[in-house]
Amino acid sequence: MRKPLDMFASITTFALCIVWGMQQVAIKAAAPAMDPVLQVGLRSFAAAILVAVFIAFARREAPIAGGTLGPGIWAALLFGSEFLVVSLGLSHTTASHMTVFLYTSPMFTAIGLHLLLPDERLRPAQWVGVLTAFAGLVVAFSASFGASAGTSTLLGDALGVLGAIFWALTTIVIRATRLEAAPAATTLLYQLIGAAVILLPLAWLHGNFSTITFTPLLWSSLIFQAVGVAFVSYLAWFWLLRWYRATPLSMFALLTPLFGVTFGVVLLHEPVSARFLVGAVLVLAGIVMVSWT
Repeated sequence: MRKPLDMFASITTFALCIVWGMQQVAIKAAAPAMDPVLQVGLRSFAAAILVAVFIAFARREAPIAGGTLGPGIWAALLFGSEFLVVSLGLSHTTASHMTVFLYTSPMFTAIGLHLLLPDERLRPAQWVGVLTAFAGLVVAFSASFGASAGTSTLLGDALGVLGAIFWALTTIVIRATRLEAAPAATTLLYQLIGAAVILLPLAWLHGNFSTITFTPLLWSSLIFQAVGVAFVSYLAWFWLLRWYRATPLSMFALLTPLFGVTFGVVLLHEPVSARFLVGAVLVLAGIVMVSWT
């Protein structure tokens, strides 16, 4: 049985939320120099190499754990699909919006695991937290229907929610199959390979390789995404999922939209409405109720 959150897990997840909050901002900032689909495909390919080297030399294990190929393929397809729709969505909406809507994922994760796994059952107070956080995200989403928001923004926001569903399904596959006992690096390797296999051919077909402008910002973004996000932070996340309960971890990760909105406003000068701020407060309240009740 997995452990409840302790101080180490809470601090680690908090740091991961900061990194993930910067993720969409880094992709959006570098978009003029490289299409987001190609960015995520390349970072996934580079990070897959790093993870394979880590497994081979640091852990001295086979890259693919026994009995995990089937669920690993499912996790790879779902993870790749998540970042395909996120990359496409970033061409239509702001990084702030994408981060918020992508992180509706814990709602779907909590409900799915509640239905499938006895040790992930939500208590009544935690259900109140889920509903409170969900209400916060609905309030934030309502800004998309303002007079200044067009069809393109709504499409981008909807793709963010679709990405959240794919992310939740990935987590459920990991927790409900043999992947739950597999090393974190193996689980991550499956997903990175899936993202690279799905995104790079699509980027090639759409001619994205011919429209690259290499700049210091693009290099910095790619290095941050490949090493900081796709290698270090994801490896740490899957290690946490192996040893701690998935539902409070996933709900805690709802802090990420707060950082995403902040970085979007400060670094990309994206507009933020009062409804976004109200939604952020509700999200934070929901996280507290789920994680510490």
